[in-house]
Amino acid sequence: MGSEKQSSGFLDTIKMERVRTILTHTYPYPHEHSRHAIIAVVVGCLFFISSDNMHTLIEKLDNNIKWWSMYGCLFGFFYFFSSPFIGKTIKPSYSNFSRWYIVWILVAAVYHLPSFQSMGVDMRMNLSLFLTIYLSSILFLLVFHIIFYGLWYIGLVSRVAGKRPQILTILQNCAVLSVACCVFYSHCGNRAFLKQRPLDRKNSNWFNFWKKEERNTWLAKFLRMNELKDQVCSSWFAPVGSASDYPLLSKWVIYGEIASCNGSCPGSSNEISPIYSLWATFIGLYIANYVVERSTGWALTHPLSVKEYEKMKKKQMKPDFLDMVPWYSGTSADLFKTVFDLIVSVTVFVGRFDMRMMQAAMSKVDDDNHNGDIMYDHFNEKDDFWFDFMADTGDGGNSSYAVARLLAQPQLRTVKDDSVVKLKRGDLLIIGGDLAYPNPSAFTYERRLFVPFEYALQPPPWYKAEQIAVNKPEVPDGAELKNYKGPQCFVIPGNHDWFDGLQTFMRYICHRSWLGGWLMPQKKSYFALELPKRWWVFGLDLALHGDIDVYQFKFFSQLINEKVQEDDSVIIITHEPNWLTDWYWNDVTGKNISHLICDYLKGRCKLRMAGDLHHYMRHTHTQVNSEGPIHVHHLLVNGCGGAFLHPTHVFSKFQKLYGVNYECKSAYPSFEDSSRIALGNILKFRKKNWQFDFIGGIIYFILVFSVFPQCKLNHILQEDTFPGHVKNFLATVWNEFIYILEHSYVSLAGAIALLVAAYSFVPSKLSRKKRAMVGILHVSAHLASALILMLLLEIGVETCIRHNLLATSGYHTLYQWYRSVESEHFPDPTGLRARIEQWTFGLYPACIKYLMSAFDVPEVMAVSRSNICKNGLESLSRGGAVIYYASVFLYFWVFSTPVVSLVFGSYLYICINWLGLHFDEAFSSLRIANYKSFTRFHIRANGDLEVYTLAVDKVPKDWKLDPDWDGETKNPQQLSHLRKHPSKWRAATSNQDPVHTVKIVDHFIIETTQNNSNSNTQKNDTVLQTDDSDRTVQ
Repeated sequence: MGSEKQSSGFLDTIKMERVRTILTHTYPYPHEHSRHAIIAVVVGCLFFISSDNMHTLIEKLDNNIKWWSMYGCLFGFFYFFSSPFIGKTIKPSYSNFSRWYIVWILVAAVYHLPSFQSMGVDMRMNLSLFLTIYLSSILFLLVFHIIFYGLWYIGLVSRVAGKRPQILTILQNCAVLSVACCVFYSHCGNRAFLKQRPLDRKNSNWFNFWKKEERNTWLAKFLRMNELKDQVCSSWFAPVGSASDYPLLSKWVIYGEIASCNGSCPGSSNEISPIYSLWATFIGLYIANYVVERSTGWALTHPLSVKEYEKMKKKQMKPDFLDMVPWYSGTSADLFKTVFDLIVSVTVFVGRFDMRMMQAAMSKVDDDNHNGDIMYDHFNEKDDFWFDFMADTGDGGNSSYAVARLLAQPQLRTVKDDSVVKLKRGDLLIIGGDLAYPNPSAFTYERRLFVPFEYALQPPPWYKAEQIAVNKPEVPDGAELKNYKGPQCFVIPGNHDWFDGLQTFMRYICHRSWLGGWLMPQKKSYFALELPKRWWVFGLDLALHGDIDVYQFKFFSQLINEKVQEDDSVIIITHEPNWLTDWYWNDVTGKNISHLICDYLKGRCKLRMAGDLHHYMRHTHTQVNSEGPIHVHHLLVNGCGGAFLHPTHVFSKFQKLYGVNYECKSAYPSFEDSSRIALGNILKFRKKNWQFDFIGGIIYFILVFSVFPQCKLNHILQEDTFPGHVKNFLATVWNEFIYILEHSYVSLAGAIALLVAAYSFVPSKLSRKKRAMVGILHVSAHLASALILMLLLEIGVETCIRHNLLATSGYHTLYQWYRSVESEHFPDPTGLRARIEQWTFGLYPACIKYLMSAFDVPEVMAVSRSNICKNGLESLSRGGAVIYYASVFLYFWVFSTPVVSLVFGSYLYICINWLGLHFDEAFSSLRIANYKSFTRFHIRANGDLEVYTLAVDKVPKDWKLDPDWDGETKNPQQLSHLRKHPSKWRAATSNQDPVHTVKIVDHFIIETTQNNSNSNTQKNDTVLQTDDSDRTVQ
């Protein structure tokens, strides 16, 4: 027994997991991850760049401001194009595409400019060598993978080798390999150094750099790093051996140039090219690594290290929330589906088919007590009753979960007037519509609504998501609904829930029993709730009409006449706050609701609540008794349940409803903050809406399609003064605008289509004349920007052509130059290149030729442009014209995308802050997940309704597993609302967790209606208890 204890203790001491994994590679498939190779290449580039004499580089700088201004414009546009992807990965596919795309066309443009050549750097050899090695590597590895996969197919290698390699992985490895070879060639060349004798190596001055007597001159040595570079090239890499050392390979290698030997090198060099040797080494390492891993299955079966296991566990212990909906995406299938569903819903269903009519036909209501599918009275006997209201959830996962986490807490502690306030979780949760964005579907409801709520408060263990609730309410243990002690949820649909005719809402709300840990007894899309102390809640379904239908009106009017007493108080909840939207649009909607409130409730409507607008605002009447009846005492909007933020300052001038004056008592965010947030449209529009590139770039190219190319630019380039340049430049822009109006077809059609779209985009609250003016100014800004960008691009190309940097020898300039120097720098005495050309039937050199032409986009563009200017556009074939406009588009797209976002963002800012237009469009573009809130109600023992609005200014972006939730003792059959810590995730930074940052932004009390049998109309029966929170929250 003692020996066993000792042995086990010894094993625990040495930690066998670490012993087993000490030789394990960090990543399962190293050949698929080129990060370390990229880092090595970058470090090598920086090292060798610093090896040249800095003073010499400064002396070689070109002082011509024309070229440096061109550099500034070029790099500036490329920076702004790539700015959304710096520092983070938005979408791996588009982000990676953008990086490679930027590198491609930026390098293709820069290597034509003269300043690199003035510094002694000729990029033509590097580019041509890179493309040659890149293509050769791809072909070689593709052949290898085909052979290896064939061996697996016939059973000669291990079964695990059947995993096919990713094409992008092969391309990435070939790119890194080619860059490494080009870096070596740039600084060491292809010189075939003869092997030094041991005595020569011993006497080499390599270590003179570290001699004691020269330690004090290390700075001088640093400035002469080219000496160190020569030592590295000649001593470390170059001596790779001669072809005579490898007779079998002598006909399959490329030879190096003859190095300078001070006249002591007899005959021609027989040394193997160090570039070829480096390439063969990398290829060999790739193949060996791939064969070992795929043949033995080592990388699939070997255990991870403890450190990597912990890292992987932490990565998995994070919620997979969806991001905020990109409303300006040009590639989102969801948005196109949303538009289609909206068109179908409005044109087909509205006025022809209404799900509310079907619900009324299928409703089973007991005529005696109105207790059935619509009316619920199981709350009316509770003494201490709390309930919550939120709306417009189901957008970003972070914001939706932040609100759901607050709603799920058994108790919230916050500070009000320097005292701690404890607010109990609501027995009832009412959600005011728009449950998932951008359209209702199984995916959006599951991922944007149910997932955050299930993380906040888990459903019962027996709950199955796919189960259809047939006999609601499905109360646990078969108890009666009034005896269920857990939280319950009732929901009304919003306009987004109606985009599919309410099908998804009926399936996921009316025929499911649980939203996380909240029980859903609801069977229809509208309901009436009888609460304690003579309070009622009417949840109305407005559909896409902005009003209730006749069947709802009949039900609620009968309920008011038969059940609602004269001293009862009613809360009406709709999705749309038509008191604000009608004022904004100068319209009148909700006539049936107004009829119900004014003619049936007659002053008993103490509070109207709604969502739809994603902010918080509360208005209270200011009218005295003598001025007439008060139909609604308080108006409250709270749509901060998870969707993007809406402005408040646009609605700051609302004052009157039903002839009664109202005053804004609270707004969140404040009017000042709301106006300041709108400024983000200028600075952050493209960063938040990078998918808009696909629309904006194409629109700008169409606007200037007909004015390419500009062949007559002498009057701009030959001007001597800067004001003259600017004057002629602007005159040319105006002339091209006139040309588009008088002679263009494509650009004029694009401008007219854009004008129609801009006119339609302006809100209809303006008159037609004002809409036309705003639309014309908007389109003029875009058209002027597109023409300026076009002219800048044409001036840059024309300048390079005049200095013989472009359009010198046809489409294949780079390939022709490379073939002229290839034999000199890469000797091939055995004719290896000729044999490869013969074996591939000329395909290999043809691929290199056209790959270089495709890479050199500026040369293709300049040659085509010169042909058009000399012989006219008719001289080009259809294919030639396509090639020209495609090459122009590749650069014009990069230049135009940042500008179109800047112009459009500025338009939104001016409209929202100066004209009060586009409150929806100007803030949906910002996709703000912060400023989230919900409203908590408490019915006191005396019947007064106390109202708290709780808010979180900043929503966390990173979450981690809550240790309190994970460590709490779990009973498999225990309902989650009984747990002390019901939510699974907490903020990664503790002081940013919503439970700790929640605050009260508004607090008021609505007194219950006093019984007055002598009056049918209740006047001024609500007293507002004001305090410091009645002021607008700053």
